[in-house]
Amino acid sequence: MTSASSNPLLSDRDVDFQLYEVLDAASLCALPAFSEHSKETFELLLGNVRRFAREVLFPTYRLMDSEPPAFRDGRVHAHPLMRRLYPRMVELGLLTATRPPEVGGQRLPLTVASVASAYLMAANLSAYGYVGLTIGAAHLLEAFGTPWLREHFMTRLYQGEWTGTMALTEPQAGSSLADVKTRATPMPDGSYRITGSKIFISGADQDFTENVVHLTLARIDGALPGTRGISLFAVPTRRPEGNRLVDNDVQVAGVIHKIGWKGLPSCVLNYGEAGDCRGWLVGPENRGLACMFQMMNEARIMVGLNGVSTAAVAYHESLDYARSRPQGRPASAKDVTQPQTAIIEHADVRRMLLRQKAIVEGGLSLLIAASQQADLAAHAPDEEARRRAQLLLDLLTPVAKTFPAEKGYEANALALQVHGGYGYSSEYLPEAWLRDQKLNSIHEGTTGIQGLDLLGRKVMAAGGEALRLFTEEVATTVARARRAQVEESWCAAMEQALGQATELTMSLGAMGMAGEVEQMLRHSADFMELFSIIAVAWRWLAQAAAAREGLARGGEGRDFYEGKVCAAQYWFAVEVPRVPHLVQLCRSCEDSYTRMQPGWF
Repeated sequence: MTSASSNPLLSDRDVDFQLYEVLDAASLCALPAFSEHSKETFELLLGNVRRFAREVLFPTYRLMDSEPPAFRDGRVHAHPLMRRLYPRMVELGLLTATRPPEVGGQRLPLTVASVASAYLMAANLSAYGYVGLTIGAAHLLEAFGTPWLREHFMTRLYQGEWTGTMALTEPQAGSSLADVKTRATPMPDGSYRITGSKIFISGADQDFTENVVHLTLARIDGALPGTRGISLFAVPTRRPEGNRLVDNDVQVAGVIHKIGWKGLPSCVLNYGEAGDCRGWLVGPENRGLACMFQMMNEARIMVGLNGVSTAAVAYHESLDYARSRPQGRPASAKDVTQPQTAIIEHADVRRMLLRQKAIVEGGLSLLIAASQQADLAAHAPDEEARRRAQLLLDLLTPVAKTFPAEKGYEANALALQVHGGYGYSSEYLPEAWLRDQKLNSIHEGTTGIQGLDLLGRKVMAAGGEALRLFTEEVATTVARARRAQVEESWCAAMEQALGQATELTMSLGAMGMAGEVEQMLRHSADFMELFSIIAVAWRWLAQAAAAREGLARGGEGRDFYEGKVCAAQYWFAVEVPRVPHLVQLCRSCEDSYTRMQPGWF
């Protein structure tokens, strides 16, 4: 069994390659917002996080997976390790890494902070979950909160004294936020009395900080039905009164028992059972969903990183196992007295490892590219550049959330398969990571919702401008690949696949404009699949170009660069040829599953 210290979680060489050779993250320092930073400050953060993730956090993963939080006497008791882990994660500076100095931040690029976070996710994603949720809640208060909320809530969240959550889902509504029923009644002091219930609220209670702030969707009395009548509130478990905290009538009604992410409790919350739950409005009345989408979109990038990280740690575990596990001999070997060979010498094991590599490193490249667009959307020097980056970020977000979750699950299953019978055993870690990975396709908007969002909104955004801008990005990458003498057939395949997707999008858009919305969206899952293949092909073409440039320079690292080129070859040989079939499915509006009647099953 691989020890905690021998698994790198993520490959440092790959991270450095993605940041500095594929993307040139150091060029972000030319933006005024990041002018005080350099590659050296980036490396300082990454170095500190890598050490902590490998030496401190990863050894706690198995313990927290096997001993989930306990629900006793109406309170959630987290694993005792969290009492020392959370302060240590706060000390790393990730809670405020991307935030401005005015709120105690370092204003680092999200591009770098995302990669740093990925090491912690790979080490123990449940422990990191408290950090990620708290960042999102605090950022919402920073963006939309009143000065009083920022002083009394946001500051404590950023300082690590409290944790935060996002409380959207209700038992009767599920993903349908239009059906939210939690009520908010105005009070004379400017607060609101909150009544209602929420379910599947991650990190909603714990005992290692003194308070939890729930960013909660609710309806003010008399508000319109549907999403237009939803407002956003900050509802603490304990509310400030003078210099003390008092109970705020937020009760945990139960804890959901999960197959994975066992270190992070998922709770049922009841607000106002005693009629004394207070919340404070965040942002304008009836604009809660618009405000919450800031946190949700950030969370979708975080979920994508969870997916990549969970697949990455399992990939490295299976790679180490394949190199060290002797079994069998080459097919051509006749002498059974000869020593067994390591299973990495078997072609089918290399097939499984290469597919994992293609998914993990392609997915990470996509998340880094999306994070770069988030940095540009917030900090580019002119309004047009910021608008351009925002459109690209909006387009990439559902893909960057979905691809690592769906294909990451496949990668995790392959990691287990490489371990053979041992993979099926809880004595080895791949089965735990496989359990963890499944959640990523469900939370922060299921895969089905992401497909509807991509096809129904994002590729059609601004009259198709988002897709046009993506086409420009791909064209720049293709030009770089050709200069680097990347295989021409890959460049041509990239252009052809994107052209087919663009024509399909125009056709489906016309269908929607004609009122045939159901037919347009019928194969949104297939559209997500084909667009994901294209987006990751774009990133593999960029990696192949950087690898060819590295090979042309000569010197050390030839094996690393050759591995990149080989993984790109795999993606263009195995995945990109699937695009025409998926395009035809979407264009034909094939109706087998919509025609299938409930009674026919």
